[in-house]
Order: sequence, then C-alpha cells, then structure tokens
Amino acid sequence: MKKTYLRLIALFLLITGVVTLTLSAYTNKIIARPMESISPDSTRTSVYNFTVNSLDGAPVSLEQYRGKFIVILNVASACGYTPQYADWEKFYNANKEHVVVLGFPCNDFGGQEPGSAAEIGAFCQKNYGVTFPMFEKVAVKGEAKAPLYQWLTDPAQNGWNSQEPSWNFCKYLINDKGELTHFFASKVKPDNVEFLKALGL
Repeated sequence: MKKTYLRLIALFLLITGVVTLTLSAYTNKIIARPMESISPDSTRTSVYNFTVNSLDGAPVSLEQYRGKFIVILNVASACGYTPQYADWEKFYNANKEHVVVLGFPCNDFGGQEPGSAAEIGAFCQKNYGVTFPMFEKVAVKGEAKAPLYQWLTDPAQNGWNSQEPSWNFCKYLINDKGELTHFFASKVKPDNVEFLKALGL
C-alpha cells in the first residue's frame, strides 16, 4: 500500500513537471504582440484612470506617469525568470527620465510568489537592489483579476489586446499617451530588439 502511494506521488510530480514545462514552452511561443487595429466595439480608456496600491499599501495614481513610457511586469520571487529583476532595474536606472518600470507581484503561476508584501520588498531589495516602483500582490488572470489587468487584457477597454500573462515576467508596454501598444512574453529582456524598437530606442 505504501509503495503504491509513493508511486502515485511520483507520478503526480512527474505530470506536474511536464505540465509546467509545457506551460513555459507555450509562454515563449508568443514573443511579442504589437498593437493591432482598434476593436470596433472598443470604448477605449487610458491607463491613467487607474489608482493602484504600492507594496506598502499607499494608493498611487498612474496619472503621475503621464508623458512617460510604462513597462508593466507581473513578477515573482521564485521563478526561473526572477533574475530579470536585475535586468529591469538596470534598464530603469538608465532610462528613468522617460520610461518607468512597474512591478506587480502575483502568485498565479506555479505558486512562485507566496510571500507577504514585506517579504517581497525585502527579497527584491536584498537580492536585486530594486528601486523601480513595486505594487501590492495581485491576480493577473481568472475571476479575481485586478482591475488594471482587466484593462490590459480586455479589447473593449484597451482597444485591441486580449493576451493575458502566460507566465511570470510578461510585459505590457504603454506609450507616453497612456495607450497599450505591445505585449511581450516572459523571456523578453530589455535588450530585445523588438522591445527597444517599440520604445523608439
């Protein structure tokens, strides 16, 4: 009986691993998605309409980033892509005059962000020296999806895009007019040619 139980656990872990690898592979199929024609049913609104809570719980109006490009990341502390914190911190420091990077922790993919706000903040500071704005942990898919991510993934609201994050560290690019212009997959880093082109760099 015990051997059967252990075999079932091993089988479950094997299946879970295969599913995770499959999901990760799917994540990287869609590398970049630029703005398409605006949906005829769109009642498009601006990202500047949103107020979100910082990691320490203070309300932050996205209106304050008007005139800058905005990169929105869904981040996690225990993911294979977590080292990208360093890449985006370096990019932010080099370009902060006209680009802002906003990090939104989420636990939607593999339970890879289980920590509290204090733990997330300490992890980011200690391991990657993150200074770009970080916000409270949110859901980025499903019924509990945060309002900002509802906007990012609903063509009726953003004008064209329905692509949800497919794993941690997906990127949404907002132009300096508050319009969503691009989606980039997890493996895209700041030195990606298409990403830099989208920013006009």
